Amino acid sequence: MSAPDPASRPSVPGSSPAETPASDAGREASPRLRALARAVTETEVHVAVSGWDQPVRVFALVRIAAAMEADPDVAGFLEAATVEEARRDPELLMVVEQEGLPAAADLEHLLAQLAWPESVHGVAIGIERLVLPSAAQEEADAITDAAERLAFLQARPDREDIRMVVGVLRSGESWCALRSRTHDDDASIYQGEQLVPGLVEALATTFL
Repeated sequence: MSAPDPASRPSVPGSSPAETPASDAGREASPRLRALARAVTETEVHVAVSGWDQPVRVFALVRIAAAMEADPDVAGFLEAATVEEARRDPELLMVVEQEGLPAAADLEHLLAQLAWPESVHGVAIGIERLVLPSAAQEEADAITDAAERLAFLQARPDREDIRMVVGVLRSGESWCALRSRTHDDDASIYQGEQLVPGLVEALATTFL
């Protein structure tokens, strides 16, 4: 995909910083990981405003300080407080939703079509999934017909709808924010570096 246009639906972290994350290994998070966690969490909250049953949404992550250095006009699209914060924190990220995603049969094919210029420092994706207990999931996986599998999933009373917003930086850091439909509030977002390792790995391949 081409470099994101800062004028095309940009968003940036709000004035109140997100809670400082700790890494999955228990070490103190780096400034870069904190910036990613903040961007991913606030992107999930932004996506949640539109409710459930949404299509896949993809976001480019761009360091604001680097973008302003490359093109000073970028500052004109941002609030003054954000510009000042970016000058203090070179890791602060701008989130730019990507419109006109390529047609794809599934998520794997969509990600295979994504590629990013060097000016994009990370990518985030928002998807929804039905989650089942392990025994029921094995039964679902054994159903080869896609329509029949979907009907099976939707008929299960023990299913759980989960929204996942996962972000990965070109430098390797990752962060995941998960919300369930049954606990649909901002205080119940479950977060961590490797909560969805398969998706983290798949997003990282878009930088290769």
